[in-house]
Amino acid sequence: MDTQLAGKVVIVTGATANIGRAIALAFAAEGAQLVVVGRDENAGARVVAQALERGAAGAEFVAADLLDPASPGRIVSAAQALGPIAVLVNNAGGNVGAGLFVDSDPDDWQADIDLNLLSLLRMTHAVLPTMVAAKGGRIINIGSTAGLVGDYMLSLYSTAKAAVHGFTKVLAKELGQHGVTVNCVAPYGTVSEDPEAFSSGSRFRPDSAFFARLAQADPADREKMQRPGGVLERKLARPEEVAAAVIYFAADSAAFVTGQVLAVEGGTLL
Repeated sequence: MDTQLAGKVVIVTGATANIGRAIALAFAAEGAQLVVVGRDENAGARVVAQALERGAAGAEFVAADLLDPASPGRIVSAAQALGPIAVLVNNAGGNVGAGLFVDSDPDDWQADIDLNLLSLLRMTHAVLPTMVAAKGGRIINIGSTAGLVGDYMLSLYSTAKAAVHGFTKVLAKELGQHGVTVNCVAPYGTVSEDPEAFSSGSRFRPDSAFFARLAQADPADREKMQRPGGVLERKLARPEEVAAAVIYFAADSAAFVTGQVLAVEGGTLL
């Protein structure tokens, strides 16, 4: 499939680990000009080097924490120096905490909402004027199957991802008149087999605070977090499989597809 992505400027947030890294490298293989966004500068340098090895027309790392409201403006400026922004992939996000909502502290709710929803809104808002002016562009959000069905002990994360799905649909309605498509990929649990896929901020690191907190939960509750079902022998997605869905939405062949939430979930929702 000729995606027509060669030479196009693509921003990928949260691009130094796991899904984001795989997305960045998939765009590199299509010959895109990449703006790799993340907090870990060492991991960012590795992704840039790997992107160039895989055929990226160019690759630049922008160190940015998307919880900082000033970051989206810096990222957009760096991308515009390379040319018109063609694609924004809003991948940054993750589980801040886990536990039953009844036991949660209201003071902690904002962290999940900031990371998974408000950072995405700010990044999108910063990019939109350039896409509207150009009468074209692709925005691809990374949601979650948690936002489709609600994951046990992940009430705030599930709520924020459901909001991402809703935002995808309403923004698609608003931007269609400007030639901009907006879609969402909703993965199930995704983990890489590549040890280089983990950055200092990844929750899959052995010293992750997320798993440390989860270990303190009741074992019966932890068991309920595992979604039953699934029709495939393998129970977790690979980052490259999520990246393939993103490339589809960015490709020219998906020009008539907008407002969609595509689940990459191995049949766990059946």
